[in-house]
Amino acid sequence: YVEGILKVGKDVSIGNNVTIKGNVTLGNNVSIGSNVILSNTTIGANSTIKEFCSIEDSTIAKNVLVGPFARLRNGSVLDNFAKIGNFVEVKKSHLGQNTKANHHAYIGDSEIGKKSNIGAGTITCNYDGEKKHQTKIGDSVFIGSNSSLVAPLKIGKKSYIAAGSV
Repeated sequence: YVEGILKVGKDVSIGNNVTIKGNVTLGNNVSIGSNVILSNTTIGANSTIKEFCSIEDSTIAKNVLVGPFARLRNGSVLDNFAKIGNFVEVKKSHLGQNTKANHHAYIGDSEIGKKSNIGAGTITCNYDGEKKHQTKIGDSVFIGSNSSLVAPLKIGKKSYIAAGSV
C-alpha cells in the first residue's frame, strides 16, 4: 500500500502487506520484508528490513540490517553496516558505522559511535520526569546485557560496561 511518494532503486524486493506513507526512498538492492510500515524514511543500498518492522522519520545508510520486529522512531539515523535486531526500539538517536543492538533494547536520545555493541535488554533512561537528556557512547564500546544507562551520561571510547549495570 503506497500513500505518498515512493522512489525505488534497482533490484528492490518488497514483501507482502507493506505500507508506505509520506516520502520514502529505497536504494538499490534493498529488501523489505512482509508486514513492514515505512513513513518518511530513506533506506540506503544493500540494506535489509526484516518482517514486522515500523520505521518512521528515519535515515538508514548502506548495508544496514533491521529487524525483525524493530521500531525506528523519529530522528533515528543508522550509519553503514549498523544492525538493529529483534524487539529493539530506537528514537532520536544516531548509531555509528558497524554498531549493533541485536535484541530487546531501547535506545532514545543517544549518540553512539562506531563499532559499539549494545547488549540485550539495555535501555537508555533518557527522561527524568521533567526533561529528556542525552546519552553519548564512544567508539568500540561494549555495553553488557540488561544495563540501564541513566542520562545525562557520557561513556568514553573502548569502555566496557558489565552486564546488569546501572
